[in-house]
Amino acid sequence: MDQFAIQYDWIKRTRETLFEYCETMSPSDYVKELESFAGDSICSLHAHVAGCYRVWMGKRALGKSLPKITPESITTVQDMRELFKETDELVEEFLNEFEGNWDQTVQVSFASGHSMQFTSLWLFTHPITHEFHHKGQIVKIGRQLGYVPPETDLIELDE
Repeated sequence: MDQFAIQYDWIKRTRETLFEYCETMSPSDYVKELESFAGDSICSLHAHVAGCYRVWMGKRALGKSLPKITPESITTVQDMRELFKETDELVEEFLNEFEGNWDQTVQVSFASGHSMQFTSLWLFTHPITHEFHHKGQIVKIGRQLGYVPPETDLIELDE
């Protein structure tokens, strides 16, 4: 198995811990918008993370036409789990496409008219680091709402 597939498996397992944490919350707290987080909710941050994978890996790297995720269309942790199943399939497709070619560049055009080249390794790394950034925010919001989070850092997990 490719090292990046193993790494992504660790990320999925860490995400599962976060989902289990979110399932301890009331449904209204999962979608509660907090001014201290610019009006974001845990649900909207989760949707934003999935959208990042779609844009960078799906649209830009694989050339797929994928619908934009709207937080309003996802209101429960179970809905979010389903969205991330699709995300996992997209990442698997990305990993299969670029396996062994992590220095391959992909030309990316932006709405502004600018374009840049990114390596496939960068296109893999960016959504992951982005997810972990927002995972920290999700845990912080949960704390503000009175929920004690479990350990969600990427740690060595039992097989």
